[in-house]
Amino acid sequence: MTLRGDSHRVAVIGAGSWGTALAISLASTGHEVSLWARRQEASETMRQSRHNPRYLPDALIPENVTITHNLEAAVKDTTLWLIATPSQAVRSVAEILNQYVFPELVVVSVAKGIENGTLLTTSCVLNDTLTDLPKENIAVLYGPSHAEEVAQATPTTVVASSYSMETAEKVQATFMTPTLRVYVNPDIRGVEIAGSVKNVLAIAAGISDGVGYGDNAKAAILTRGLAEIKRLGVALGADPRTFAGLAGIGDLVVTCMSKLSRNRNLGFSIGEGKSLEEVQAEMTMVAEGVRTTASVMELANKLNVEMPITEAVHGILFDGIPPDKAVRNLMMRSAKREEWIPSFMEED
Repeated sequence: MTLRGDSHRVAVIGAGSWGTALAISLASTGHEVSLWARRQEASETMRQSRHNPRYLPDALIPENVTITHNLEAAVKDTTLWLIATPSQAVRSVAEILNQYVFPELVVVSVAKGIENGTLLTTSCVLNDTLTDLPKENIAVLYGPSHAEEVAQATPTTVVASSYSMETAEKVQATFMTPTLRVYVNPDIRGVEIAGSVKNVLAIAAGISDGVGYGDNAKAAILTRGLAEIKRLGVALGADPRTFAGLAGIGDLVVTCMSKLSRNRNLGFSIGEGKSLEEVQAEMTMVAEGVRTTASVMELANKLNVEMPITEAVHGILFDGIPPDKAVRNLMMRSAKREEWIPSFMEED
């Protein structure tokens, strides 16, 4: 089944930078889009100005995007919902949305994170709360993609994944544009773990930059961080090959390297000497990696998975460990073999 070439009514739930950018992208190929903003004043400002001044001020929102703060109106007569809220808010929003679910609906999450307490990825949270929706109708859209660049129609590649390949291909067909290329991957567990944990490592990369370490340290964070993502993902049943793809190394590189990355920027400020509380008070956007760090550390301990970089970030964020001491502890760990690389090269 394919939706390519057809226009549809899509509800985008969450008018942050990523939700707004994808609403603009969907509208560019003829889809009729409703964009839900949590705050009424934000909705009215965007509707009047056709801009999102708080999150994406330079992007023009097309007229075929209907902006509303009424959740029921946003999802009325739609066939696909895009969940673009912060990951820790997915459950509360989905609990309200559950009353509007119907069996043919497709729900796509672009929220990257692991829920505190339950340790569930967002697709699992949706499956847990949208009780009348078949699990196979849930998908995620992840990958190396800054909202600012997608809104500007800069060439971007992402990956759609679902519990059903048919659903993943529906999402692929719906979101493809001349500048947004969508691949499919059947390993939704691996895609979500990769896309969530990379935010923790982006904080680590930012701390490294803020302290003043060089490219060698950044390269170490990316490569050894990818090993951590792979270990956790495999422990949860993911395909190790996923971590060599767009949701893995692709998203890790863009999030750790770019000044557009809010998680990297949060880490940078902490590396310069600010406290977590000070940095968060200055931010207008949510850095998903902070709360995800707590979930990932709990998950790693539960599964007995070694994640030393994640543990160091957790210590800096929540235990007040100075970054230089955390780095010293990392560097003085016992010698290891780099044993994880061959898994990327195994034959089917």
